[in-house]
Amino acid sequence: MKKIRTVLGDIEKDELGFTYSHEHLWTNPPHSQKDRDLELTDYEASVSELWRFKHAGGQALVDATTLDYGRDASKLKRMSEETGVHVVATSGFNKHIYFPNWVTTLTIEEITQKLIRDVQNGMDGTTSKAGFLKSGAWNQQIHPLEEKVTRAVARAQQETGAPIWLHTEAGTMGLELLDILEEEGVDLTKVGVGHSDRNADPYYHLKLAERGAYVQFDGTSKIKYYPDSTRVELIQNMINHGFSQQLLISADMGRQVYLEAYGGGPGFRYILKKFIPRLLDEGISQSTIDTIFIENPANWLAQF
Repeated sequence: MKKIRTVLGDIEKDELGFTYSHEHLWTNPPHSQKDRDLELTDYEASVSELWRFKHAGGQALVDATTLDYGRDASKLKRMSEETGVHVVATSGFNKHIYFPNWVTTLTIEEITQKLIRDVQNGMDGTTSKAGFLKSGAWNQQIHPLEEKVTRAVARAQQETGAPIWLHTEAGTMGLELLDILEEEGVDLTKVGVGHSDRNADPYYHLKLAERGAYVQFDGTSKIKYYPDSTRVELIQNMINHGFSQQLLISADMGRQVYLEAYGGGPGFRYILKKFIPRLLDEGISQSTIDTIFIENPANWLAQF
């Protein structure tokens, strides 16, 4: 049986448990990003938020902080050791506005080898290995550098078997990113398309799922975009069309204002304490909820 690669080592698929499939524990965007609410660099606040997740019933968390966004594997390892929560980290890139200069100068093959080392040897000078690869695109377009790193991610996936997660700005360009991965020979059943609910288009979601990819709704609780009633409808659309086994749900609370331990809210407890009870009230069965939060993340991540 294939295993899941966490920052503390590989585990069996059935060890993962209840999982948030896209969150952030430690981030430090480049200083070109003036909005420092996106910076999560208070260890005690971050680990306390992870404890709250655990006490609410959480068992595993996928941290999507990339190497161009302030990833720190030593902090993730320490938090996992302290709380007992499985943490899965990534190697790869967010979007071109954050890319380091070396992305421009290195070849696709050189970038590919960097990603492979993170997956096979360890990240940021530690022995903690990346459990998935990440790439992304800009709003309504794929920047040439984003295409470059997406091809590098695809090639690293072929070499390592690591699953892939895609950042889609405002939920756009998901199908186009899948086209690039498919051109490079990636099995799209190993790919998750993030932020898909930001583009609240049921037809679009079905087209992603028909390609074999996991469709991730990770804006739960973010009323500034639209109410959770819309997300419930999008979830029901996926379920009603037979794609419950390709659905991932999280909240992407990568801001201080979202996290209770940083003085914000609603925090990591929201899905477990409020959103899942609502899904049950809206007629979604507990078995389907278990599929979405336990089986699907494990199936997506178990590639090693």
